[in-house]
Amino acid sequence: MVDQAIWSKKMSNGTRRIPVSPEQARSYNKQMRPAILDHCSGNKWTNTSHHPEFLVGEEALYVNPLDCYNIHWPIRRGQLNIHPGPGGSLTAVLADIEVIWSHAIQKYLEIPLKDLKYYRCILLIPDIYNKQHVKELVNMILMKMGFSGIVVHQESVCATFGSGLSSTCIVDVGDQKTSVCCVEDGVSHRNTRLCLAYGGSDVSRCFYWLMQRAGFPYRECQLTNKMDCLLLQHLKETFCHLDQDISGLQDHEFQIRHPDSPALLYQFRLGDEKLQAPMALFYPATFGIVGQKMTTLQHRSQGDPEDPHDEHYLLATQSKQEQSAKATADRKSASKPIGFEGDLRGQSSDLPERLHAQEVDLGSSQGDCLMAGNESEEALTALMSRKTAISLFEGKALGLDKAILHSIDCCSSDDTKKKMYSSILVVGGGLMFHKAQEFLQHRILNKMPPSFRRIIENVDVITRPKDMDPRLIAWKGGAVLACLDTTQELWIYQREWQRFGVRMLRERAAFVW
Repeated sequence: MVDQAIWSKKMSNGTRRIPVSPEQARSYNKQMRPAILDHCSGNKWTNTSHHPEFLVGEEALYVNPLDCYNIHWPIRRGQLNIHPGPGGSLTAVLADIEVIWSHAIQKYLEIPLKDLKYYRCILLIPDIYNKQHVKELVNMILMKMGFSGIVVHQESVCATFGSGLSSTCIVDVGDQKTSVCCVEDGVSHRNTRLCLAYGGSDVSRCFYWLMQRAGFPYRECQLTNKMDCLLLQHLKETFCHLDQDISGLQDHEFQIRHPDSPALLYQFRLGDEKLQAPMALFYPATFGIVGQKMTTLQHRSQGDPEDPHDEHYLLATQSKQEQSAKATADRKSASKPIGFEGDLRGQSSDLPERLHAQEVDLGSSQGDCLMAGNESEEALTALMSRKTAISLFEGKALGLDKAILHSIDCCSSDDTKKKMYSSILVVGGGLMFHKAQEFLQHRILNKMPPSFRRIIENVDVITRPKDMDPRLIAWKGGAVLACLDTTQELWIYQREWQRFGVRMLRERAAFVW
């Protein structure tokens, strides 16, 4: 699929690309041997002679494998990394995050932890969030770390603040996940939210496989080695691109500077591999990810005993109101024997419509809605078929362009869709490739519905708003959010949280909790 897409598209001068087979590069690369630049690489393992209790960041990455340390990754695929292994409980993951944040605040911001009571903070959460995890994070920040106040907001909305755009389709390509949603006037539309289980690290892994196929001369490279993973990420960022005009074999070189090892220089040749790897974002089956859900939609939360007005309560209340209204209608229709049959048919046919109305209001958790026990079997069958459809959809590996089109198509009106097609903002560090903007724009234009293609003057794909680093856009937006006058109503203070708990999120959050 990827090879066909590359060869089918013409270059800017109108000529077709000349395909380069991996065998052409392999015959050259197999002959290459490293040159020794220096007998000492200049890099060292982290000094652990004083037996520190924990190490954070690059110090943790450069721990000698022979040292007795466990490496914890508290966030995986954009969510808290809850797993059955050591350090995989929610309590342990939160403790790891507290250690990382506390270390960064003391080392880089030079703020003593005892002074955090004089500071407030902004917490950015994913668009598809777990309410239990958000609640525990807020509790940790206010009650354990000791901040005096907090504002919780969604990262997509903050990305619009950071870029200065009011309405746009946000595409956040991270290291391990890619999220897409449409934001209009500071509101993230719930039905448009998607999270895809691939990102920049998967491109690095794919690039490694393609280089191996082309005879990668560094034959000792292993994905299980932290140093090699850092090297592969560097090679991806240096060599990969989305420029259709670059074709044929090119010579490249790279250095390896592992701790306690000589510095080595490798030379090798690559052809289309540099284009094929980032194109896997549009053909994610190339990643070969198995055993997990590829696409995540916004589902209903499981409910919280501390939150008296969660979705389950609102649904149950709504269901009781509908039952009461239906009983009243039944009593009225009983006094009209002539129209009795017609009324019953009307109520029965109205059931799927009411079910559908509930689903639309609740977004893509539509299939999980609670139903009254006396509703018809047909509606239950429709509900189960919808659950099956959602399950099948979430099992699909949507390409980045198809995910954007699906997200925009879920907008409620054509006017909103037109706005989103006209402005697509790419943030995060996973798509920072040469010519990525033009490549994505071309694919969206080719695949968008013809009805919109006729009325939309320009599809604007923005990859570097205001020439800022796209990896920092959401954090810039968080800083802007803290300065807004309207934000003063959103602060949750420590004493309020201590007294009212999660209810404060429902009262103060700038989004529907």
